[in-house]
Amino acid sequence: MVNVGYTLMCEQAGPKELVDYAVRAEAAGFDQLVISDHYYPWLESQGHSPYAWSVLGAVAHATSRAELMSFVTCPIRRYHPAVVAQKASTIGVLSDGRFTLGLGAGENLNEHVVGGWPHVQQRHEMFEEAVQIIRPLLNGETLTFSGNHYDVPDAYVWDRPDRPVRMAIAASGRQSATLAAEYGNGIIATEPDRHIIEMYDDAGGAGQPRYGQVAICYGPDEAECRKIVHDQFRWFGLGWKVNAELPGPDSFEAASQYVREDDVAEGISCGPDVDRHVAAFKKFVDAGFSHVAIVQVGGGSQPMFLDWAREELLPRLRQL
Repeated sequence: MVNVGYTLMCEQAGPKELVDYAVRAEAAGFDQLVISDHYYPWLESQGHSPYAWSVLGAVAHATSRAELMSFVTCPIRRYHPAVVAQKASTIGVLSDGRFTLGLGAGENLNEHVVGGWPHVQQRHEMFEEAVQIIRPLLNGETLTFSGNHYDVPDAYVWDRPDRPVRMAIAASGRQSATLAAEYGNGIIATEPDRHIIEMYDDAGGAGQPRYGQVAICYGPDEAECRKIVHDQFRWFGLGWKVNAELPGPDSFEAASQYVREDDVAEGISCGPDVDRHVAAFKKFVDAGFSHVAIVQVGGGSQPMFLDWAREELLPRLRQL
């Protein structure tokens, strides 16, 4: 049975609301709570971007059953990798071992706040060094590391859960899938692409969790849902090469100004039809993903969505 997750979307809700939604989602029956880790929203209309790790600490304390995961954290600019290992282990303790550290190579949108955004080749080098630092620290080792991008003269994480925090790595091609298999305990992808799963398995990741994420917009009025999706998620189809490079919400506004409502609604299921939303989720299941987190687009619709998910959506997803 696939693990069904709920996304705490920091770009569309404030910190207190996110904690409330986490409690509601766990009560509704979701298996996992994943959280975005941004400094800016994608678009100004989303209107929020609290510090994900503060929210995670509160969520860890306020919940008791659901697994938790960063989806995803970039450990190459805004955060030093040694600090990422420390805070991940702290969340692991607070959650009694329910936390998985999801890592990715990041976007200019969030990382430029501490300095220039490196070239993609340099970012990949930095990311590999970062996971080489984080993995042993999560495992309780004392680390001395000297690389091309990072130096760790002496580091040890004192507070860790009984079992080391698991680490999953976002991948989009063979190089990153191989990295995920070598250093991680799972792979993350945002597209229902069977080939990325096959590359991960071929690199040695067979049997490990495969994490995906699907955006939907449930609501009683399909036309209104389409408007919400266009207003807040029209950046979604720009592609990762674009999304990784643009520096701020104004840039995403400009880049997505010609995206039509029909274009966005074609890729994100909208409205009250549960079959349509189940079909969107099922694409990831059919591609071989073991964990799929749902994004409900629209900050104000979360309580309504969670009530509906408890009664209608989750029972259907449990049948997949």
